[in-house]
Amino acid sequence: MLFWLLNMYADEISRWQSTSPGETRVYLTARTALATFSSFLVAIFYGPFAIRWLKSNFQERIDSASARLNELHSSKKSTPTMGGLFIVVAIVVAALLCGDLSNRYLQLALLTVVLFGAIGAIDDWVKNRTSRRGLTARQKFAAQCIASMLVLFPLYWNLRAAPQLEDLPLNLGLATISLGPAFVLWGSFVMVGSSNGVNLTDGLDGLAGGCLLIAGSAMAALCYLSGHKTMAAYLEMTHVVGAGELCIVYGAMTGAILGFLWFNCHPAMVFMGDTGSLPLGALLAFGALVIRQELLLMMIGGIFVVETLSVIAQVASFKLTGKRVLLCSPLHNHFVFRGDPETRIVVRFWIGAAVLALLAVASLKLR
Repeated sequence: MLFWLLNMYADEISRWQSTSPGETRVYLTARTALATFSSFLVAIFYGPFAIRWLKSNFQERIDSASARLNELHSSKKSTPTMGGLFIVVAIVVAALLCGDLSNRYLQLALLTVVLFGAIGAIDDWVKNRTSRRGLTARQKFAAQCIASMLVLFPLYWNLRAAPQLEDLPLNLGLATISLGPAFVLWGSFVMVGSSNGVNLTDGLDGLAGGCLLIAGSAMAALCYLSGHKTMAAYLEMTHVVGAGELCIVYGAMTGAILGFLWFNCHPAMVFMGDTGSLPLGALLAFGALVIRQELLLMMIGGIFVVETLSVIAQVASFKLTGKRVLLCSPLHNHFVFRGDPETRIVVRFWIGAAVLALLAVASLKLR
């Protein structure tokens, strides 16, 4: 909407207008800031109404496979969950308000949020309305794969117009792997993995939200640079025409998470649930796939990668040797079992996420 209005009167305001990254004349940086602020306001003002509704319909059930973990988290019982609902709403509203809705990447980013948000909502509904612990692993994995394919087939069709966009950069850009149609399978692996990584991290008040805030900000910066022809050339990044418009979505994402953290900081008034963690993890992966920085995503989302690897290591060690490498997985639960205060664990994970994001962005010049 805002993009259309500014574009309509572009000639009249051109004397105040500076050049945006690459393809749009319509104030990308200003629209990104406005998307961030507007999504924050939506989350802040819509949040209390959503929380009251969620409290009467969807309360957290402490029912993990670990009796000790259930005991340690017993105080969180009956906290409203599915708070990801107002994160998703805030992102969509802000993107519709500030984005160029004709941009293919923005369209697919919103589709990603809606599809994975729906999967998360169904999973949370099953957890709260039945005796089950949500969808089975096979059901969730199948749904995530289908959702990712629905996004990735049109994305591949869009990227194949420039053959180099099908390649996967390796070794800081010094080598590449030509994916071709296998891009869809690779992309599905990245999206599902990122989605589940964030989901595994969402176990303490503010933990996943803070890490997502940092990772989303870094991804917004990378999309801006990739969409800017001059900056992309200077940094030897892949220049993707139109990728800069994804800044609107990531700006909306960071604003929505800021608003959510207002209610999710310890002690949490609401939990994100799969309704938030699944779409936000998938959205991070989508941006990396568009700008061909999947390997850099592993550093930006390093906390999510470590959390995922900790679960894999725990399961593999127990099956192979009968011993556990951690007191409890994912990794943050190891520190909970060790007796560390929850706020200390969360802030230290935030610090780790910030350091990794800074290193990821700084590595762009190490080519």
